[in-house]
Amino acid sequence: MSSPTADWYDRATRELADHSALHVRWAAGVAADPEVVALLDRLPRERRQPSLVFSVATWLGAPASDYPAFRIWLVEHWPAVEEAARERRTQTNEVGRCAPLVAALARIPGPLALLEVGASAGLCMIPERYAYRFGDAEQLGEGRPVIACAVDDPALAPSTLPDIRWRLGIDLDPLSAADPDDARWLEALVPLDRDDRRVRLREALASARSDPPRVVAGDALAALAEVAAEAPIELTLVVVSLGTLVYFAPDARAAFPAEVARLGARLVTLEQSGIADPTRLPGRFVLALDGEPLAEASPHGDRLLTLPG
Repeated sequence: MSSPTADWYDRATRELADHSALHVRWAAGVAADPEVVALLDRLPRERRQPSLVFSVATWLGAPASDYPAFRIWLVEHWPAVEEAARERRTQTNEVGRCAPLVAALARIPGPLALLEVGASAGLCMIPERYAYRFGDAEQLGEGRPVIACAVDDPALAPSTLPDIRWRLGIDLDPLSAADPDDARWLEALVPLDRDDRRVRLREALASARSDPPRVVAGDALAALAEVAAEAPIELTLVVVSLGTLVYFAPDARAAFPAEVARLGARLVTLEQSGIADPTRLPGRFVLALDGEPLAEASPHGDRLLTLPG
């Protein structure tokens, strides 16, 4: 008889298909392995998340191997994995999502104040320090990394980088680009078979290290008004959520857009449509401004597509 944890890892083989072939193989192995599932069931449910367990294993030195060798490693090192899984959080700072972000920010008159919820180390709070290639358009910006984003309509591509004069992030457990241990954890959140994303992350960390964005500890919804009050009133305040709302409790998720509007701020989201708005494009990632979809997107920001008619 299947267990909820085994079913979760079986679903992950589909959900992670565009994320990591290695993690798909690990998830398939776990789903069919009652002994490993029993180990995972010792963790609280939220700590059994496949991406968290696999990232913790990577952080502790698991090999980039197929499941049989990974299983041997995991069982042997389970006490350390269990301890770390109880303490760590999935805090991926996917800087590829800055491409959709700058596309949305281009539609908002500046100068801007940027407030990101679930900001991790704040690497997506400094999009103007990076460079972009949208489809066949000329490169935008001169920084590193250079982030490529496919578009099926040139109108989706911005022509300027955002003018951000103030920025702040909120996270339950803030990280810092200047902290070597935090940087090592961020790297562990990237699958071992995704060298492209790991190189991009390292370049973003280098761009952030000399002047790390400020990220404060707090619950995104509870702290939003207090943190937003720090933004200079002469700037347009933009609240940003890039794959974060899925971690909100349902009532907080429902209240969040209204709270942003109450503060007089603009809202940019890059979320699964069933999370951001259950009535639109179910099952797809969507870039939206103030709740209105702008484009269909890939979860990691490397693709922007015209919305279906």
